[in-house]
Amino acid sequence: MFRFFEKLVDPYVPYQETDRPPRDIWPFMKSYTRPFRRLFVLAGIMSIIVAAIEIGLIYYMGRVVDLLNAGPEEMWARYGTELILVTVFILLIRPLMQAIDVMLLNNAIMPNVGTLFRWRAHRQVLRQSVGWFEDDFAGRIANRIMQTPPAAGEVVFQTFDAISYSLAYLVGAAILLSTSDWRLLLPLLGWFVLYGALMRWTILRVGPASQAASDARSAVTGRVVDAYTNIHSVKMFDHHDMEESVAREAIENARKTFQVEMRIYTVMDVVLTVLNGLLIVGVVGWAMWLWNAGEASVGVVAAASALTLRLNAMTGWIMWALSSFFRELGVVAEGMETIAQPITLVDAPGAKPLKLTDGRIDMRGVTHHYGRRSGGLQGVDLTIEPGERIGLVGRSGAGKSTLIKLLLRFYEAEGGQICIDGQDITRVTQDSLRKHIGMVQQEGSLLHRSVRENILYGRPDATEEQMIAAAKQAQAHEFILDLQDPEGRQGYNARVGERGVKLSGGQRQRITLARVILKDAPILLLDEATSALDSEVEAAIQETLYGMMAGKTVIAIAHRLSTIAEMDRIIVLDDGRIVEEGNHDALLMRGGLYADFWGRQSGGFLKLDVAE
Repeated sequence: MFRFFEKLVDPYVPYQETDRPPRDIWPFMKSYTRPFRRLFVLAGIMSIIVAAIEIGLIYYMGRVVDLLNAGPEEMWARYGTELILVTVFILLIRPLMQAIDVMLLNNAIMPNVGTLFRWRAHRQVLRQSVGWFEDDFAGRIANRIMQTPPAAGEVVFQTFDAISYSLAYLVGAAILLSTSDWRLLLPLLGWFVLYGALMRWTILRVGPASQAASDARSAVTGRVVDAYTNIHSVKMFDHHDMEESVAREAIENARKTFQVEMRIYTVMDVVLTVLNGLLIVGVVGWAMWLWNAGEASVGVVAAASALTLRLNAMTGWIMWALSSFFRELGVVAEGMETIAQPITLVDAPGAKPLKLTDGRIDMRGVTHHYGRRSGGLQGVDLTIEPGERIGLVGRSGAGKSTLIKLLLRFYEAEGGQICIDGQDITRVTQDSLRKHIGMVQQEGSLLHRSVRENILYGRPDATEEQMIAAAKQAQAHEFILDLQDPEGRQGYNARVGERGVKLSGGQRQRITLARVILKDAPILLLDEATSALDSEVEAAIQETLYGMMAGKTVIAIAHRLSTIAEMDRIIVLDDGRIVEEGNHDALLMRGGLYADFWGRQSGGFLKLDVAE
């Protein structure tokens, strides 16, 4: 039975992705919940049925009170069959309707709504560019991805568990009272007007207050995760007090925003208690006055009393449900600030996969300043022949990493054109572009998974033998066999910790190298690939790197000039422009900037902090 309801909607159903999701909350909710439309209609109908049954029971309890006036023998003689049928209805039909109602909500809708939101939100965010991620806290992004789905689920839950049910209940209550005596509607309608005013006052305030509180909580998460991610720096510089102060500021702001939200609920509770008192006195008092005048039966008084007491119990729940509804809408709205941001770096319409034949790279007038007036690249013209090995040299900020990021299309160049084998990289699919490029970065960033999973990230379909061969080529196999994580997993099954924190810098870099070796892409980018290695390991890895370069088009960034001295050509960047190019010997003979760098080296390391 549970499985039947749980499989009514597939949260992973294929859908049309969009680069510009709706920015308004209702269109956003509508687009995400489209697979649930039929279930929502059915859930709404069931809520009305359940509410009608509850109203009917109150009505019938009033009728039972009136039937008691006939005496036991006459009552059973005349109404026995009716009472038995009502008993069967209460014991069988009512639980069945309730079961269908709660299973639709609890088993068919709730688990799948949250899953669908989380799945689609994660997929949407993954499509964002590297630059987009660099502009925000990873902790805040993750927090919004995690808190938005349950908030959206709560919105849906309250819609059918409280809002539709309570509306049906109030309509049913009005009908019940009007069938007894239409004058009983007057105090109910008067109360409803005041209750609606309180509800409006609460909703107008709780939404913004809730979103402010949610923003504050996300800020706390972002700052805390930032500290944890950089715990080495915190410890090394002994800045516990500073981090405590930064965190306390965010936490205190979260407390104050939450206090504002809670004040609204306190006012709501107090006023609601007064209104419910007026409801009880008004309806029950009027019913008793009608009974005293002989215009209403005892059953009417009993039904009116039961109804008002039930409404009294429900109104607080309804108000909290509505407050929760709008509070969670505020959380969803805050999450939308991340999830619904447009994807700006997208494949061009009709983009085709890159067809790499030789590996020739052409850059013409490439300019990029990250939206600023300085930094990055300015009018770079560069041709790299197939199989040519290029070294990039320059001070920090000269534009070396920018050139690499533009080639990978992590950013869209602000001017100029980059072509690979005559194909403009903005006209090919991003996935196909990066499939043909292997990159080793300065910091070997690993996933918090096993060593095997990290190496196979380069080529998931590789065999075990191919993976191990890549690890051996990267001088990593021996230390991998000695690894053991806290859970007892060993060797290639050992987990490396977040970003590979359980490994040394050299170990991380060698696993990263193994991953790129396994990928075996025809274009190879090296960004300080050996910077984390000791001299002995670096000498062995250099042989590995030169072996990897065979037959590939290579661009290598290096501050340790000895690592690129044997490159076919060395490009010297300064202030975003190419100022020198040639092989090592020719640049030394020229006596320019490269020669100056080489002369200022200590052990072949470029002193980037030396003034011009």
